[in-house]
Amino acid sequence: MSYAPYPQWQPWQQGHGVPQPWGAQAAPSMLASHADRERAVDVLRAGYGEGRLEKAEFERRVARAYAARTVGELALLVADLPQGPQPQPMPVPMAVPMAVPVPVPGTFLSAPRPRTNGKAVASVVCGALCLVTGGVTGFPAVVLGHLAQAEIRRTGEGGDGLALIGLVLGWLSVAGWVLLLSMIGLLALLAGAG
Repeated sequence: MSYAPYPQWQPWQQGHGVPQPWGAQAAPSMLASHADRERAVDVLRAGYGEGRLEKAEFERRVARAYAARTVGELALLVADLPQGPQPQPMPVPMAVPMAVPVPVPGTFLSAPRPRTNGKAVASVVCGALCLVTGGVTGFPAVVLGHLAQAEIRRTGEGGDGLALIGLVLGWLSVAGWVLLLSMIGLLALLAGAG
């Protein structure tokens, strides 16, 4: 890991081993103390323990917390966690103060999962129904699977695996029908020749 090791607790420090909530209410440009950094790391640990942060993101934030110079930098690191800072009024000269939330840098936000393509889901459902319907839904599974893959490449949606499963099941069904019809045709030819 790239962050400094967790410092040893001293007997005079409160909260020995117990995560402390974020309590810095100072101006964002005020220099951060060791206690401020430790409180921010406690909030990060609680967020990681609750599953709100992935391991890589947690480690990046902890490293940034130990390297932070100001209370404002620490506030950015924990702003999107439950024990993080609440929106503070921004000083506005001769106006009604408004609560403005502290922005969280994009590097700390988790990447949103792409939504699953609907045609991919329909393709895998039709492919699975091939077993129940005797292969009747095989052709729709193939068509929907190809349409889904084209849309996924174009839009970046999820569900490529579902489309592939639908295609495989659909093509197996279509191949089964082609084989069955070929056998029937061959038998008809042999019966007509005999």
